[in-house]
Amino acid sequence: MKLSIFGLGYVGTVSAACLAARGHSVIGVDSNLAKTELINQHRAPIIEKDVGRLVAEACEAGLLRATTDPGEAVAESDVSIVCVGTPALASGRIDTGAVEKVEREIGAAMATKSSHHTIIIRSTMLPGTFRRLVQPALESASGKKAGQDFGAGVNPEFLREGSAVADFHTPEKTLVGCDESRTAEIISMLYEGLPGEVVRTTPEMAELSKYIDNSWHALKVNFANEIGNLCKALGVDSHAAMNIFALDRTLNISAAYLRPGFAFGGSCLPKDTRALAYFARSLDLELPLLQSLMASNARQIERACDWVLSYGKRRIALLGCSFKADTDDMRESPFIILTERLLGKGCSIRIFDHNVRLSMLMGANREYVTHVIPHIASLFVDSQEEAMNEADIVLVTASSPDYVAALDSLKPEQILLDFARLPEVNSAAQYHGVNW
Repeated sequence: MKLSIFGLGYVGTVSAACLAARGHSVIGVDSNLAKTELINQHRAPIIEKDVGRLVAEACEAGLLRATTDPGEAVAESDVSIVCVGTPALASGRIDTGAVEKVEREIGAAMATKSSHHTIIIRSTMLPGTFRRLVQPALESASGKKAGQDFGAGVNPEFLREGSAVADFHTPEKTLVGCDESRTAEIISMLYEGLPGEVVRTTPEMAELSKYIDNSWHALKVNFANEIGNLCKALGVDSHAAMNIFALDRTLNISAAYLRPGFAFGGSCLPKDTRALAYFARSLDLELPLLQSLMASNARQIERACDWVLSYGKRRIALLGCSFKADTDDMRESPFIILTERLLGKGCSIRIFDHNVRLSMLMGANREYVTHVIPHIASLFVDSQEEAMNEADIVLVTASSPDYVAALDSLKPEQILLDFARLPEVNSAAQYHGVNW
C-alpha cells in the first residue's frame, strides 16, 4: 500500500521503517525539518535497535522518504497513519493538540482528493477521543463523511523501547478498532502474516486497551518493587523469591483472577493480605500498593451496596452466599458483608445457598457462623423458590445450573442482579450485570 505516516518520533519512525520493510511505500511526515532531512539522508531520527539499518535499506530501495508537507503526503498515499505524541499536562490530562492539528491537516488535504482515503490512529488516546475529537475534525476539515467518503480507525501500538522492531514483527495481538469493514480490512492487511491474534473491536475498546496494558505493567513493576523492599528488610533474595512466584503459571502468571466481578473473600486472601500489611508496618516499611488491597476490596462491596439500593427496592433474595461457587465456606464472604450492609439500610433479605446447610457446617466455618455472623442464620430459607417468591430484587452470586433454571420463574417486575456473569438467562426479569 501507499502509506503516509504523520509524526517521526519513536512510534512513527519504527512504524515507517517496519512497514517499508514489509514492502509498503511510505512517506514520513513531520513539521520538524531536521527529522525529515535525516530520513531523506537515509538516517533514522531516533536511536533504536535495527531501526537505522531498516531506514537505510528502505530509503535505498525507494520505499521510504519524508516531507514536511501534509498535503503532498496525503495526495500521494491511500492510507495515513497518525503517530504524533499525546504528552501529559501537569494535571495528568493528556494533550491532544498535536492529534487534532494533524487530523485537520489530513482532512484539508482529503477535501481535494476524489479517491478514498483511510486514516489510522496509532497515537495513544483516552477512550472516546476518536469519536469525540478525531472523527469530527476529519469531517469538518474535509467536508466528507466518515464511513462513507473516507475510512478511519484506531490501531494502538504495543512497542517497547529497545525491542520495538522485534515487537512490531512478533505481536501478541493486533487491535483493529473501527466501525466498518472496509477500514478493518485495510488495517489488517498492514500486518498480514504476522503472528498474534487480530482482534476487531470498537474504537473505544482499542483506545482503552493500551491504557489497560500499561497500567498492568506499572502495577507489576510496583508489586515486584514492594516485594523487593520487604525481602530486603528480611535479608531475603528478592529475585529468588520472585522466581519462585513466577513458577506458578496456573494462578500467578496467567489470566486467572483477571476477570472483572465482585470482591474477594474466604479464609485466605483477606487474612493473609492483612497479615502481610501488618508485618510490613512492624518493620517500618511503607508498602502503599499492598496496603491498599483491602481498602480497594472494601470499596467494591460499597459499590455493590449502592448499586442494589439504587433501584429503590428493599425485599431482596440472595441465591448463594459463600465466598465463591462450589463451596460452603462463608468466612469473610463479600456477599455476607453485603448482606449486613443491606440489613443496616433497612432491607428484608432471604438467602438460599444449595451448598450451605447450617446444621452440617463443621470446624472453622461453623465457628464463623455461630460466633461472627449468628444474625445471618435466621435469613436462610429451604428453597430458592421461597427466597425468590416475594423478592423485588434477586441477586445471583454463582453460575449454578440450579440457580439459572430457577430464574425462569422470575416475574417481569422483578430485578435480576448478576454477580456471576451467568450464561444466557431465559428470564422475563430486568437483567443487570455487576461489571458487564
